[in-house]
Amino acid sequence: MDKFATARDAALKLRPDVPVYCFRPHVLQQDARRFMSAFPGKTAYAVKTNGEPLVIKTLVDAGVDCFDVASPAEFAAVRRYSATAELLYMHPVKALSDIRLALDHYRIRTLVVDHEDEIAKVLRVCRALDIDQTTVTIFVRIATKGQAAYELSKKFGAAPGHAVELLQRLHRIGFPTGICFHVGSQIEEAGTYERALASADWVRNRADVPLAGLDVGGGFPAAYGHNPKSRAPAAPPLDDLMTDLRQALAEWEFDTIPLVAEPGRVIVARAFSLIVRVLLRKGRRLYINDGIWASLSDSWTGKITLPARFIPDPNIRRRNGDPSAIVPFKVCGATCDSVDILTRPFYLPETIDTGDWIEIGNIGAYSLSLRSRFNGFYPDTFVEVEEPFDAGGAPEGTASLETMAD
Repeated sequence: MDKFATARDAALKLRPDVPVYCFRPHVLQQDARRFMSAFPGKTAYAVKTNGEPLVIKTLVDAGVDCFDVASPAEFAAVRRYSATAELLYMHPVKALSDIRLALDHYRIRTLVVDHEDEIAKVLRVCRALDIDQTTVTIFVRIATKGQAAYELSKKFGAAPGHAVELLQRLHRIGFPTGICFHVGSQIEEAGTYERALASADWVRNRADVPLAGLDVGGGFPAAYGHNPKSRAPAAPPLDDLMTDLRQALAEWEFDTIPLVAEPGRVIVARAFSLIVRVLLRKGRRLYINDGIWASLSDSWTGKITLPARFIPDPNIRRRNGDPSAIVPFKVCGATCDSVDILTRPFYLPETIDTGDWIEIGNIGAYSLSLRSRFNGFYPDTFVEVEEPFDAGGAPEGTASLETMAD
């Protein structure tokens, strides 16, 4: 992998016509260690957030020894770099064959359920493999709602009364049991966790069974920008959030049992930025070589405000407009699909033109995981960059700030 001091150096040296991911391994390790030192329990990195081999290897090298995995491909991705890391199979709905693979081949001993049929699947595999049920811990996921960019209780999670029944059934069978929840992705207020803990306490008291642990899921926010026109509050800083979470855990008396967290964004977001090139400027429209089917699904949904830095092509001698003016541009992706238009604009210098580059910061979470091969476009070029995106001068603009008419 080529190495550069800054993304600007990479753009001007390589002059790329394809998107380029700028990877900062030291930032990834720093953010992982910061989270692990702040959370009062086990840190299980959520592989779905970014499961690139270079990410997994860097995290293992940083001392991460527990991973939240959801599929055989994710089992294998972790095992490729660590034979000893603990794998937590935290997908609530699983194929019977995948459960068998997890328990037999990968020796996974922590799973999650939110329905009695999932319990039956796990029990069936344990009996077929002659696995002692007391060695397999099963968490029951409860449905919770919180203030977050992406709400994650529409699809998974048992209602509190149902969760009580599931815990009691697991206890009768002989499985060690725990409670878990997921308050959403990129939470917007610290009280979200306290409300989830209140629900978990209600379930715990009525189930009245020993708990092997509490998994507080993910949701820990990454440091993006904040849309001043949004009614949602800015995401709380991690240090403040952890202080509030520790207090809430103590108040609800969950601080005496083993704790697990499944962070994703907060660990990997800052580790990557993305260099894209302007293929065409058409008035206030920019056609770039990435888009919603590649790295920019977060900007497409309009949930995330990303910082953007202008990298002008020095070969463009004459420019139009005021170089100090920051104006909104409608952004169109590279594919031939007319849906491939971001719902919100990029705010960039008025002088930007065909051939210039844009560095989009804090793109490490989900951008790589969700990119596709649609139309034959697939960003897969990586360079290593030394300087963090937020070092030096402030970005000139933002990506995805407010609604803009055609």
